[in-house]
Amino acid sequence: MTTIAVYSYSVAAIGFLLLIGLLFTIWRGRTQVAAIALACGFTALWSAALAGQAATGHELWSVWTDTLEILRSAAWCVVLLILLGNSRDPASRWPFNLRTPIFIGAVCYGLLLLVTVFVRTDLMLNLDGGLLPNVTARVCQAVLGMLLVEQVYRNKTIQERWAIKFACLGIGAMFAYDFYMYSQAMLFHDMHPDTWAARGIVNALAMPLIGTAVKRSTSRSNALVLSRRVMFHSTALFGSAIYLLAMGFAGYYLRYFGGSWGGVMQVAFLCGALLLLTGTLFSGTFRAWLKVFISKHFYSYGYDYREEWMRFTRTLSSGGTHIGERAIEAVGALVESPGGVLWQRRDDDGGHYQPVAGWQATSTATEPADSNFCHFLESTQWVIDLREYAALPEKYGDLVLPAWLIAFPRGWLVVPLILHGKLFGFVVLQDARSAVSLNWEVFDLLEIAGSQAASYLAQQDAANELMVARQFESFNRMSTFVVHDLKNLVGQLSLMNANAEKHRDNPEFQRDMLDTVTHSVDKMKMMLQKLSRNDAPERPLPLRVENVVRQAIALKSAFEPHPVLDVVDAGLLVLADGERLERVLGHLIQNAIEATPRSGRVSVSIARMGAQVSVTVADTGAGMSEEFIRERLFKPFESTKPAGMGIGVFESREYIHELGGALALTSVPAQGSTFTVTLPLYREAGAERAA
Repeated sequence: MTTIAVYSYSVAAIGFLLLIGLLFTIWRGRTQVAAIALACGFTALWSAALAGQAATGHELWSVWTDTLEILRSAAWCVVLLILLGNSRDPASRWPFNLRTPIFIGAVCYGLLLLVTVFVRTDLMLNLDGGLLPNVTARVCQAVLGMLLVEQVYRNKTIQERWAIKFACLGIGAMFAYDFYMYSQAMLFHDMHPDTWAARGIVNALAMPLIGTAVKRSTSRSNALVLSRRVMFHSTALFGSAIYLLAMGFAGYYLRYFGGSWGGVMQVAFLCGALLLLTGTLFSGTFRAWLKVFISKHFYSYGYDYREEWMRFTRTLSSGGTHIGERAIEAVGALVESPGGVLWQRRDDDGGHYQPVAGWQATSTATEPADSNFCHFLESTQWVIDLREYAALPEKYGDLVLPAWLIAFPRGWLVVPLILHGKLFGFVVLQDARSAVSLNWEVFDLLEIAGSQAASYLAQQDAANELMVARQFESFNRMSTFVVHDLKNLVGQLSLMNANAEKHRDNPEFQRDMLDTVTHSVDKMKMMLQKLSRNDAPERPLPLRVENVVRQAIALKSAFEPHPVLDVVDAGLLVLADGERLERVLGHLIQNAIEATPRSGRVSVSIARMGAQVSVTVADTGAGMSEEFIRERLFKPFESTKPAGMGIGVFESREYIHELGGALALTSVPAQGSTFTVTLPLYREAGAERAA
């Protein structure tokens, strides 16, 4: 085996010396080629030293071979860092402007080298010792090298990988074999001679791979920025490896010193350690803290904008949930916020911002569009930090926060959604999972993200409006066919009427006429069920409300339960078209009757509320869920009735809004619903006499 080791390491030394000669022919002052040449030099010296040591029959290790191995591993790590191009930072306080993790790694390599050279104790070389510090350090070197190889390859583009993949394979093979060999030594407390002897051949096989990569490399430098995602996963992997090594040593000593309970204590301790590690890795708070820590200490900018924007766009574009919820989630993820609520402008009742969606948070507060708060958001387009406002309100000028916002649970940031220079809506985010430092970069990103989210929401609203418009267009086309059928019916009836004078005494003609009239009536009834009638031009007149309501109730006298009218204030007038207002109120009463069993109750009341008239239709029927009211009730062409067209409630609300009123609804499933119509009171002089 000694002879095999001599040949193995000699082949490696010769191979890397030949590679150095190749590198000198294509060097041309390139930094990465010079670094590879230096690493090849240390590898050749290390291989030659081990070959010479095996030829003389000495131990597997000596101080000099240990030193050369440390230098060889450090040199290949430097090569990988140069390929990454992310080792220096002009703002760094460390020597040579090294980044903090690079400087820490260099210090660790330096300390290991000093200990190896100057301590010279058996503890550093003895595999029978409990701590195995030398072998443990080599395992850590191998893990670090494999992580760097992974980062280099994953950060390359497809074209760059063509040139670099063989170098990653060669360097990765050397570090992977070291990890296997030293892990085996840690496990069995002994270095297997075959494994040690084969390492020279493995290093020799890596040499042509590295040479091929150098030959393929272009003349330009391939400096890359380390991906935050790769850094996050690599940090988690490296931290987990260190944690498991520490727990393994602790478990070993529990077994060694625990006596008869040692084995049980070791197994229980390791299981607990694994559960703790799993819980930590899957913790959202820990992952948020790690992302913030990496961005703050390893990068000059806090965000990987490519990754963030791709994630932001994917979240907004994904289906399955409400677009509002996806917008909150996409904006909140930029600052690690776990929840929030979206307010959007609605002009149905004079212009208010209403909560339209919530992501792990809810609110029912509304904000007038002409309030100081909304004017501030629209004019400044600032992101409001509620904590900063509480500490330094003067920074926000004359801004006055509404009471509901101050009381918002765990409220943190208010992000305006600006569209074409106007306030489309705003998002209130809750406190972040981990402390986030707010600066100009964060505020700028949130403002741009808010504008992008506003465009998505506006596009969704436009798509909904277009869909309704197309449905109405289809409805109008259907009306054309109905009119055509009516013309045919009118033609038949006209012809029959023209012949009636001539054949009125003919019994056969009388039977035929009766059949024709019956058929025409049935067909017109069917058409009326599918198509509401076209209203004549409206003539708004002052109307006594109780008269209109009584007429609407009288038309429902054949249905049960019969509506009960309660006129609290009589003589109230509104300005409206009598026929259309009667149809609107009659539709609400009809819906209440159909939703209520015969043993139930439907009541209609009329009362004055300041300068308005209130008509309330209440029933004790089935009621409606909040989701049904929000998603379906007021949408045209949405109906739960087999023969319904789904435009009754929609038309009612639209006409009431045209009159300057409002339609409100409260409903509890299995208890009943209450519709409240409020209309402006007509009080012009002489109006009562005119009525």
